[in-house]
Amino acid sequence: MCLGVPGRLISWVERDPTFGRAVVEFGGIRRECHMACVPDAEIGDYVVVHAGIAISRIDECEARRALADHAEFSDEP
Repeated sequence: MCLGVPGRLISWVERDPTFGRAVVEFGGIRRECHMACVPDAEIGDYVVVHAGIAISRIDECEARRALADHAEFSDEP
């Protein structure tokens, strides 16, 4: 089973279509991610990241719902 985590695109490091990289924020933590699968993403967009690769764009409402679900499950014993 794979886990994709939504994060907000903060800034582009390199906008190359094949080797694009951007800074993505996950709950206050920022990480550089590869963006080749979503080269049209803009600053402020939410993307789903798996293993350091942004694999799709997601709207803000869905991103917040996924993050809330994750928080609920992580509070379980």
